[in-house]
Amino acid sequence: MTFQQVLDGAEVLAQSGDPGVSSVEYDSRRVKPGCVFVAMRGESIDGNRFIDQAIKAGAAAVVTDSAEEKQRTGVGWALVPHGRRALARISANFYKKPAERIAVTGITGTNGKSTTAFLVEAILNAAGRKSALIGTIEYHVAGKVLPAPHTTPEALDLNRILNEALGNGATEVVMEVSSHALAQERVYGVPFDVAVFTNLTRDHLDYHKTMEEYFAAKKALFEGCGTDAPRAVVTNVDDESGAKLAEFSRKRSSVVLKYGWQRWDLHAEKVEITTRGTRFDLVTPAGKIAVFSALIGRVNVYNILAAAGACYARGCSTQAIAAGIDKLACVPGRFERVDCGQPFTVVVDYAHTDDALRNLTTLARELASRAGLKGRVLTVFGCGGDRDRKKRPLMGEAAGRGSDFVVLTSDNPRSEDPLAIINDAVVGLQKSGVKYSVEPDRRRAIALAIGEARPGDIVLLAGKGHEKVQVTRDGAAPFDDVEIARGALRAAGFECEAAKAGS
Repeated sequence: MTFQQVLDGAEVLAQSGDPGVSSVEYDSRRVKPGCVFVAMRGESIDGNRFIDQAIKAGAAAVVTDSAEEKQRTGVGWALVPHGRRALARISANFYKKPAERIAVTGITGTNGKSTTAFLVEAILNAAGRKSALIGTIEYHVAGKVLPAPHTTPEALDLNRILNEALGNGATEVVMEVSSHALAQERVYGVPFDVAVFTNLTRDHLDYHKTMEEYFAAKKALFEGCGTDAPRAVVTNVDDESGAKLAEFSRKRSSVVLKYGWQRWDLHAEKVEITTRGTRFDLVTPAGKIAVFSALIGRVNVYNILAAAGACYARGCSTQAIAAGIDKLACVPGRFERVDCGQPFTVVVDYAHTDDALRNLTTLARELASRAGLKGRVLTVFGCGGDRDRKKRPLMGEAAGRGSDFVVLTSDNPRSEDPLAIINDAVVGLQKSGVKYSVEPDRRRAIALAIGEARPGDIVLLAGKGHEKVQVTRDGAAPFDDVEIARGALRAAGFECEAAKAGS
């Protein structure tokens, strides 16, 4: 392929040279001879600083979004107005436009994206479709489970994944589409067949600054990311923002499927939530489906409605929808139980916003009450560093009002002082009036909560979910809430290994 061919369709202000190219990279450390190096301004690093390093490594051509950069001799050169848009077009061209050869379902919203994506994948598989999954927890591509550096990859990595999925016979891909990815145009040029909206609550305001900006980023998925609007839209109209998107998408001629708790195109009837799972009648445009899911709680009813709507839009039968929902036993880090034979429940969950904590503690309260033992809700949580400070007291109040005892600890402090983060959150915790303890060491905090638990109680380890590291000023260190909880239970005298083997 030539430089001119990979630039096809990209916005180019000036271009010279047409060398043959063998790869595309935006990270100069991965450049090899024959590569096109896309130098673009990032959030914290300007890739244009590494142009000479890339040329030294053998780059045959350079694409830059900086008019200040002088053209280098001996390499192809292109100046573009938008670095990430250029990366998207170039990547799509290099991999022969894989997004146009596979059916893409995109899921956005504050909460529920991962669980909804796992459910969609399960239903598609039950329908006999071969699919790939891209999301926060992990990527599923060509039968492999890969770590997920980002919820939504950069355009180059995304096109590479889609190309690999196609090469292994995939016809569908389900992907979480984060607000960051939409704002940064990582999915520019991807034609979404189905777009799903779950909800909008306060999050990421360190990046988007206002809820209006946050919503505008989400809305971009429904406008079309350098493409036509999605063919079909599935949106939660019990959520005010979801209702707005339904009307917006209707005017753009998308097929709109609305879902909600008690009405609309997809809704739930006769809902029964127990400690073993959730059972209800799922009403769809194709008829009523009796479903059972091992996933527990009201929030998962919404996730199931969203996934069912997406798969209905993709032509899946009611039988496949029911089978897929039934088959998904759990989602890593989403109300994930740690069972070592103890007489109380330990749950790991990714809840890291005030709304998610409110939903989590409400569910725990319902389950503890139904057990008939008047169990208490004990919650361990922290707030992320280098993120929206204003949500910290809101999280503290939500955790406090939903719990009987709270251990306030660290999440991922990143570059911040853990005690400074805790001081922000403790204001809301004190406002709730709950009994609490402060333990900055998360390992000790988990052990403290487990040590406080009595028969019938529910211990919630909130915030990190599926994550396998904790990020501090010193970098990323291995840390898995599930394994830490097992260790604490083992130290308390419970037979974790035997319980794990028999589960």
